[in-house]
Amino acid sequence: MTRYVVRRVLLLIPVLLGISIVTFAMLRLIPGDPAQIMLGEHATPDAIARIRERMGLDQPIPVQYVRYLGDVLRLDLGNSIKTNRPVTQEIAQRLPATIELTMGSMLVACVIGIPAGILAAYRHNSAFDLATMVTALMGVSMPVFWLGLMLAYVFGFKLRLLPPSARLTVGVSLPSLPEAWGLGESYAASAWGSKVVALLEFLSGFHVLTSVLTANWEALKDVLSHLILPSIALGSIPMAIIARMTRSSMLEVLNQDYIRTARAKGLRERAVLMRHALKNGFLPIITVIGLQLGALLGGAILTETIFSWPGLGRLVVDRILARDYPAVQGSVLMIAFMFVIVNLVVDVSYAFFDPRIHYE
Repeated sequence: MTRYVVRRVLLLIPVLLGISIVTFAMLRLIPGDPAQIMLGEHATPDAIARIRERMGLDQPIPVQYVRYLGDVLRLDLGNSIKTNRPVTQEIAQRLPATIELTMGSMLVACVIGIPAGILAAYRHNSAFDLATMVTALMGVSMPVFWLGLMLAYVFGFKLRLLPPSARLTVGVSLPSLPEAWGLGESYAASAWGSKVVALLEFLSGFHVLTSVLTANWEALKDVLSHLILPSIALGSIPMAIIARMTRSSMLEVLNQDYIRTARAKGLRERAVLMRHALKNGFLPIITVIGLQLGALLGGAILTETIFSWPGLGRLVVDRILARDYPAVQGSVLMIAFMFVIVNLVVDVSYAFFDPRIHYE
């Protein structure tokens, strides 16, 4: 197991290298000059030339890439052209929102998709099975941006049951963890104190976690209400895919001899389904969940844009429009890293769910 994990981690190097090359090249193919966009359409050629020289954009593209790669090896993603802030800080500020939305979406997808798939397989060719498959087909086919707009319009503007955008209502107070726990400048002045404060500031981006840790129940209620609509919109496609895969996997398992043997022994039908059928048919479901989780962590661009969700996907879109090369490159590398790590965790989990699988 250890050797397998080490090999998979080492495979990160060529994957990230290839992604960095493709991203670096494609950004340079997009029409538009970052210096021109920064200074505006009335900027003089001399001013544009000075900005390009200061940002290193006047050098040949291979030279720019080699310098960028050297910075990445030092874990320096550079500074944003638009805000002049370190890219790592901007990613750390946006990443918790994307992770929180992804977890909410996967929770919706799994809580609805897996039981629906199990019941559809158990009641094969019934009205429930047909309704489940038709709903799953609609979920896969329905555009996320249309579903998000409809949810925001119906539940946010017409019925006024849920907030249609943002992560927190204006006026609802949610102090960060250092503020709530009284970790002021004197504590952050020390070496270890500054690292602890930086970690807590990052964790404060997870509003659900922060609300629970600070016992701010009013903020928790508000945060969860903002999370419902985008989670349903974003989780619609994974929910449909998981339901279809669960049904397919369960149908294959339910026809096996050991299922008939379990029923012949007099086991309850619930025990047959959960302890025997689902456990043996869970590997394909885990694979689909892992792939969908990695895709959602990559940034739900449309959902985050519709619901004004300040996540990583929205950051990428905004910075592409601004020709902010360092921010886009750093965000794409982070997305690729998370995707590969999620796939690694899924592969390793196979041995946990099926003891017959060995990696050595």
